Amino acid sequence: MSSYKIVAATGCPTGIAHTYMAQEALEQAAKRKGVTIKVETHGQVGIENALTDEEIAAADVVIIAADKDVQAERFAGKRVIEVSVSKGIKEPDQLIEDALAGKGTIRKGTGTKNDDTSKTIETKSSTGIGHSIYKNLMNGVSHMLPFVVSGGVLIAISFLFGIYSADPSSSQYNEFAAQLKDIGGLAMGMMVPILSAFIAEGIAKRPGLVVGFVGGLVASNGGTGFLGGIVSGFLAGYVILGLMKLFSSLPKSLDGLKAIFLYPVLGVFITGMIMTLVSEPMSSINQAMMDFLAGFQNSSPLILGVIVGCMCAFDMGGPINKAAYVTGTALLAEGNTSFMAGVSAACIAPPLITGVAVILFGKYFDTNDRNAGLVNIILGSTHITEGAIPFAAKDPIRVLPTMMLGSSIAAVLTYMFKVQVPAPHGGFLVLPVVTHGLLWVIAILAGSLVGGVILGLIQKRRVEKAAA
Repeated sequence: MSSYKIVAATGCPTGIAHTYMAQEALEQAAKRKGVTIKVETHGQVGIENALTDEEIAAADVVIIAADKDVQAERFAGKRVIEVSVSKGIKEPDQLIEDALAGKGTIRKGTGTKNDDTSKTIETKSSTGIGHSIYKNLMNGVSHMLPFVVSGGVLIAISFLFGIYSADPSSSQYNEFAAQLKDIGGLAMGMMVPILSAFIAEGIAKRPGLVVGFVGGLVASNGGTGFLGGIVSGFLAGYVILGLMKLFSSLPKSLDGLKAIFLYPVLGVFITGMIMTLVSEPMSSINQAMMDFLAGFQNSSPLILGVIVGCMCAFDMGGPINKAAYVTGTALLAEGNTSFMAGVSAACIAPPLITGVAVILFGKYFDTNDRNAGLVNIILGSTHITEGAIPFAAKDPIRVLPTMMLGSSIAAVLTYMFKVQVPAPHGGFLVLPVVTHGLLWVIAILAGSLVGGVILGLIQKRRVEKAAA
């Protein structure tokens, strides 16, 4: 069996790019320091390069670079450095140096993978309550995303047969289209329960899963939308933690009874009753928020586009970007396909900006940047924003505003053109089901071209100044 001085786990909410970029960055940083490392990834395909109990036990330190649950209870008793996934990408050398310097916090508990008892309560995040809340929320979002993607695309494909193709009383009725819409609707309907279930699972591990799921169903049936799913998820998680603490003095022999009877029965009862009571006011809040955003889309596309564009490009996959993305995904599940169109445009633009820059101003970029910019054209076209991060990291003061400008232009034009995108991911791959798809592409290219020229001029000036 191989042993490693450092073991690590990476994971981002969408599990598409950040997860693997952090893995590669940590591996390269460790190689430069001449130390051995094994990095486990938590992506959309599941856990890859999984750490064994023996490898964890033999390691000197654990690095967690994640914004989602990576089963951190396994590392109880180990020295742990816990940061966001973006820090794993941007500061891998510093993380490796900190690991070798003995920094980190000893994680409490006795920790095993299936530890569903009160030991969970003892596990504290060294990065604070804010990051813990964000991580648990993103754990729900990452598991919810495939349901929204699959459901949204299938519903959109059904519309290709006609707007009323699923209505048996319409002349456009098509049985296959109706089946697609029904299947897609079922997938979309799972959004709130899944969101709630995995928020609770991130907080209270497996005992929180069923309570969060049922709480999400109550929230969904009560018309509270994704806001209700968030509330029920956190409520269910902390209800279970409270029950764990309440029953912690019971004999060890009753652990099985707690897990299969006390926690689910009492948890579902408490969470379900509270969600039933708050469903009506939360439903009103949810509807007011959707009406507010819909009003912006129609009356002030410029303001909404600038807000969305700046949020999406500010940290490209970080908390601010995810706030806009989660809102768009949630509204998509509520039937609002316009807001997501602007979010998608704003997320696609930054990597395309780097591609435009290296094509038009190639001689001012080194070989690695040129290659990265060309690859970013592919990444951006499939809605993977993170490829632009290395460019922004080199000169954030000037590059980030450039990215924000380009994304804002793309989002503003998207809203002005009244584009509708029925899927929260996929980029240009979902063009066949996009309403006003050509205008959407034009909006994104316009923002990318403006941003790319500015980024190229910035790089040109930097190179000429260095040469002078």
